[in-house]
Amino acid sequence: MEQMTAMMLERVHDLQRTDAPLVCRQVPVPQPGDHEILIRVTACGVCHTELDEIEGRTPPPRFPVVPGHEVVGRVAGRGAGARRFSDGQRVGVAWINRACGRCRFCREGLENLCPEFSATGRDAHGGYAQYMAVHEDFAFPIPDCFSDVQAAPLFCAGAIGYRSMSLCNLRDGQRLGLTGFGASAHLVLKMVRHQFPHTTVCIFARSPGEREFARSLGAVWAGDTKETAPHPLDCIIDTTPAWTPVVEGLRNLAPGGRLVINAIRKETADQESLLRLDYSTHLWQEKEIKSVANVARSDVSRFLELAERIPIIPEVETFDLTEANRALMELKKRKIRGAKVLVVNST
Repeated sequence: MEQMTAMMLERVHDLQRTDAPLVCRQVPVPQPGDHEILIRVTACGVCHTELDEIEGRTPPPRFPVVPGHEVVGRVAGRGAGARRFSDGQRVGVAWINRACGRCRFCREGLENLCPEFSATGRDAHGGYAQYMAVHEDFAFPIPDCFSDVQAAPLFCAGAIGYRSMSLCNLRDGQRLGLTGFGASAHLVLKMVRHQFPHTTVCIFARSPGEREFARSLGAVWAGDTKETAPHPLDCIIDTTPAWTPVVEGLRNLAPGGRLVINAIRKETADQESLLRLDYSTHLWQEKEIKSVANVARSDVSRFLELAERIPIIPEVETFDLTEANRALMELKKRKIRGAKVLVVNST
């Protein structure tokens, strides 16, 4: 049986005690089932949600598992009945790996809320490997204008940023804030500058490097997480794993403003900051909080169309597949400029 290299998560880890949570294994190449395609992976983005899996905030239902849900590659095989893609065609896979297609959420186009939602790289093996298999209905063709490493972050950082923007109900000329300035936020800023040219964007980030990066991409103001924006903001998207930005974001919202939390899970390190919530300061005057739960296939498709039209070219830093642990630890330590991408097979 043909073997492949895979970076695998075999148990939950405390990243204060290890800097190598994934192990490199030689495992059999997966065989595509009915209506599945086999993908020869060329690139896979590195996402904070992998840290949530590793540290047990959203653990896989079984071990070992191959993480990775920003997958780009080429069709290398097809199971029975798989006809949507041709051999050699370039495709991508996002966090959404399966949904039931029958429940009321799926029928309403909200398959991200499906009770049977299955996530790539958590509930099914993902892209930190040379090959992966996926149902053809949950793979996406990739516009030619993107290289493989540029396309990878579009499948989560971009798609979840697109859904966050949709939930903001932002209108051109309104004021937007972004907390944290990593892979997702930098793509949101690129979207905003195209779709809402009269909207000003303020950035809240702990890292001076992130703040400088944000200004270089067109942010009108960038300050520390606990600073006050130069004016109240109509919408804020929180892209961080922390709670302090939620509290500070609510403080910076204008009356009737909306805070959208773009995170699968939040860490507990600063959860006590929620005790600072004061109704009149943070919640009064009809302020809203909205969470983002996963992505639907429509988010991925629509964002890819938008990204091609603008075009949105992510800033990327690349690592070899076997350097996945180093990329993850840099993400954990907030050593971020744009998106981190693993280069797997050469094209």
